[in-house]
Amino acid sequence: MRLSSTCFPLLTAAAFLAATLSVSAHAQADCAIGAPCTHIAQTDSGEIAIATDTDSEAEQAKKRSNLPDAPPAQTGTVSGTVTDPDGDIIPGASVQLDGAARSDQQIKTANDSAFFQFTGLKPGVAYHVTITSPGFENWASPNFTINAGQFYDMTGIVLKLSGGTSSVTVYSSTEQIATQQVIVEEQQRVLGFIPNFYVVYDSKDAVPLTTKLKFKLATRVSVDPVSIFGAAFLAGIYQAADTPNYQQGWKGYGQRFGAVYADGLTDIMFGGAILPSLLHQDPRYFYQGTGTVKSRMVHALSNPFLCRGDNGKTQINYSSLGGDLISASISNAYYPASNRGANFVFSNFAISTAEREASSLLQEFVIRKLTPSAKKQQ
Repeated sequence: MRLSSTCFPLLTAAAFLAATLSVSAHAQADCAIGAPCTHIAQTDSGEIAIATDTDSEAEQAKKRSNLPDAPPAQTGTVSGTVTDPDGDIIPGASVQLDGAARSDQQIKTANDSAFFQFTGLKPGVAYHVTITSPGFENWASPNFTINAGQFYDMTGIVLKLSGGTSSVTVYSSTEQIATQQVIVEEQQRVLGFIPNFYVVYDSKDAVPLTTKLKFKLATRVSVDPVSIFGAAFLAGIYQAADTPNYQQGWKGYGQRFGAVYADGLTDIMFGGAILPSLLHQDPRYFYQGTGTVKSRMVHALSNPFLCRGDNGKTQINYSSLGGDLISASISNAYYPASNRGANFVFSNFAISTAEREASSLLQEFVIRKLTPSAKKQQ
């Protein structure tokens, strides 16, 4: 029989234990008839230490010193993230942990993600954390204790601006700033429920998105329940209009729903993530909000054709145009044969471009007023 790597150590340990018990039993029998008693123990290195009553006290003490020490007590860990009242992170903050004794004190500096962690906390000891950062009031936690082996995530760490300070500049990496801006954009919903993630209202301070964030934003829109419901609703309209040329009934409705959802998925993945990542372009609409009505209209209508590059310069919007064209081409694979062809591809491409222009006009003049979280942005 071939033993697995997990069974073999267990059988080895069982054999060793049986041998040890056998030697111990013989030693106890000898003691019972007046022979010198034998004492057996295992050292840290796994060797067997044997002492008898005939050994001198010094020899027995030496052998006992080789016995393993008791295992150390298990400690705990506490961690947290430092933020300001707006939810922005504060990297570089000084974090001090104090306990009952001076030896319990630890001092850390929050990392680039404003995260800190203390390890080796003694169970049952009352600790508290104090956090300081220039431009902010000191923050202190209530006393807390840690259980053995516990990982305690401290929440609610919010540093208020110090008196007389109206603002503070926190220096972070471009990626950290972009991540925070995407978090803000993911809260933007028209009428409080329709996704409005691809609009930047604070255009002046916007930074380029990383490839990871471009894909995150595209995926977030694609799987949003409102996006799925919208595809189902539009499929119902197409079903009533008997277009495209699928059959009627539930099967036909399912085909139309699949086609509508696939259209949206391919368009946003290619035009909002894949091509922008390859071409280093930003797929978002940058709200202007100021200037004459004419200048704002020109800005909105040019959005399908011009975009902001990751280098901050205006570029031809190959990502959006290419995404619409690729999506229209892929739809030839699943639309009815009677609806396929070059005319179908370029017609859908033109419709997508016109829809993008209309959407940009609504973004510039209407939608911000209907987006609750956008009204709070300055």
